[in-house]
Amino acid sequence: MKKFLALFLAVLMIAALAACGTSEPNKPDDGNKDSTNANDLVSKAFIDPLKEWSKYDELIAQIKAETDFAKRTELMHQAEDILMATNCVIPIYYYNDIYLQKDYVDGIYSNPYATKFFMYTTMSNGSDTLRLNLSSEPDYLDPALNSSVDGACLAANSFSGLYTYDASGKPVPACAESYTMSDDGLVYTVTLKQGLKWSDGSDLTADDFVYSWKRAASEQTAADYSYMFDNFKGYPNELAVSAPDATTFVFELNAPCAYMEDLMAFPTFFPVKQSVVEANPDWLTNPGGWCKDAGFVSNGAYVCTGWSHDTSMTYEKNPYWYDADKVTVTKLEYMLSSDDTAIYAAYNAGNLDFADSVPTDEVANLLTNPEFHIVDELGTYYVAFNAKSKIFEGKTPQQAACMREAFTIMIDRDYICKNIGQTGQVAANAFIPLGMADGNGGIFKKSAEEGYYDTNAINTKHEETVERARTLLKAAGYQFGDDGKLTAETPIQLEYLTNPTSGHVAIAETIMQDLAELGIELTIQQQEWNVFLEERKAGNFDFAREGWIADFNDPINMLEMWTTVSGNNDCQFGR
Repeated sequence: MKKFLALFLAVLMIAALAACGTSEPNKPDDGNKDSTNANDLVSKAFIDPLKEWSKYDELIAQIKAETDFAKRTELMHQAEDILMATNCVIPIYYYNDIYLQKDYVDGIYSNPYATKFFMYTTMSNGSDTLRLNLSSEPDYLDPALNSSVDGACLAANSFSGLYTYDASGKPVPACAESYTMSDDGLVYTVTLKQGLKWSDGSDLTADDFVYSWKRAASEQTAADYSYMFDNFKGYPNELAVSAPDATTFVFELNAPCAYMEDLMAFPTFFPVKQSVVEANPDWLTNPGGWCKDAGFVSNGAYVCTGWSHDTSMTYEKNPYWYDADKVTVTKLEYMLSSDDTAIYAAYNAGNLDFADSVPTDEVANLLTNPEFHIVDELGTYYVAFNAKSKIFEGKTPQQAACMREAFTIMIDRDYICKNIGQTGQVAANAFIPLGMADGNGGIFKKSAEEGYYDTNAINTKHEETVERARTLLKAAGYQFGDDGKLTAETPIQLEYLTNPTSGHVAIAETIMQDLAELGIELTIQQQEWNVFLEERKAGNFDFAREGWIADFNDPINMLEMWTTVSGNNDCQFGR
C-alpha cells in the first residue's frame, strides 16, 4: 500500500522534488553477518546503555575539558560512535524548516537553530499586529525550563540575554555592551548596556544575571539544560558568577569555550526577575509557576498580556526594551494549535499572517508558492527507544541493541523524505547533522556518504536487508515462520508515541508498515504537545518520535544531551 501511495503522490506532484541523499556505510560491520550471537553483531563501540553509561559521561566531560581542538574533535567522533552503537537513537533525516508568510510581511528571520525573531517585523498592509502560529499550548515560558523549539521562539521574543542573533545568524550583543576575556580564556567580564529595564519599568542589573544563572544551573531548579553550565567553575550549586557593580557581570570557566557567545544568546541564560519568581507561593517546588499565566515580568521586545490556555496568546510591545524604538509591530497574536489543517485553513482565510506548520498533503502544491519558505537548519529528525522499555526485559544489552538495529535498517527513509517531507530533506545515517562545524575549523560530517549505515539499502538491497534484520532478531531470541514473519511464540508488540501533527503521524504510519514486513506489531499513540514532551522526558514510552535542532554550531550540544543527568536524555541512558 505504501509503495502504491508513493507512485500516486508522484503523479500528483506539480514540481520536481529534491531527492534524498543516499549513502554507503563508512564503518564496516564489526561482527559476522551470519552469526546468531548478539555479542558478535554489535559494534565494537557498544557499551551497556544502562549499566555502563558512566563511560559516556566521562568521555563528554573529557571533551569539554580538552583544550587541544583536534583531539577534542576526535573524542566527539568517539562519543557519536558510542551513541549510535546503542541503536536507541535512529536518525531519519536532516532537518530543514518550512513556514508560510504573507507577502506583506517582512523582517522576520530565523537562525540555523530554528529560533524565529519577530521584533523587527514590518507590515506593508498598514497593520501593527502580527497574527501567527508556532505550535499549541507551550510547555514552559520560563526560559530556564524550556526545552522546546516553539518555547525558545517565545522566549527569544519576550526575554533578552546578554547576546542574541542577527538576521545572518551571527551572535550579537543584546543586554551586553561588550565583554573582555582573560588571556587563558577562563574569566569573562561583561559590561551591560546602560539603562536596562524590566517590563515593569524597574532597573535590570548585573545582579539579575547572577541570580538567573545560578538558578538555571542549580540542582533545585532541575532545568533540562542545566548541563550547559557544567563547564562553569562551581557548577552546579556554587556557580562562579558575580556582579562587581550594576553594569559589570563576571563569570569563570573551567576550560576555554569556543561557543560562549552562543551560550550567552541561549534562553537558559536569559535573566528572570527574582522578586517575581519568588512571589509565587510554591516557587521552590514549582519553579516555572510564576509565568503560567499572562502578565509576568520579562525584559524582551514583547510582554505577554493575554493567555487563553490552549486557544490563544497575546504579546504587546515592551516600551522598556533596549531597542524598543525599532519595534513597529506592537502586538503579536498567537493561535495555539497543533492541528495543521486548521492552521492552514486560518492562513488561507486571511486570519494568520505567519504559519509555522503546513499539512503534509499540501506541501507539493506549495513548492512554487512565493509565500512558502524553506530554510536550512542544523538538526536531525529521529525516532528513539526507551532503553528501559519492557520490550527489552529478559534480553542481554547486546540482544536489545540487535533488536533496535533491526528496526533501524527496516525504515524506508527515501520514502519518508520524498513523500512526507517533500522539501529536499536528506536521509540521515548519523545523529550529528550534515554541515555542522567540528570545533577545529572544519566540518564534522561533510556528506551523506559519511555515516553508520546505508540509508537506502531497504530499497536497493531489499532482500539482503530484511534477512539481516531477521538475523539480528534471531540473535535476540526471536523465531520466524515460513512466511518470514515473527512466530506467535516470539512476538514483538510495542507502542509508538507522537504528537498529532500530520507529518509526524504519516512517518509513524510508514514505520509501522515497514516493520510489519517482519511481523512486528506497532501501534501509534498520539498525545497533545505538552503532554507528549513530559511523557518522553519521564521515560513513559517504548518508541517515540524525536527531533533535535542544534542549540549552537558545535557537536558537543548534540552529544552532551545524552549524559545520565541531562534533562534531555529521553532514552534514559544510565538510569
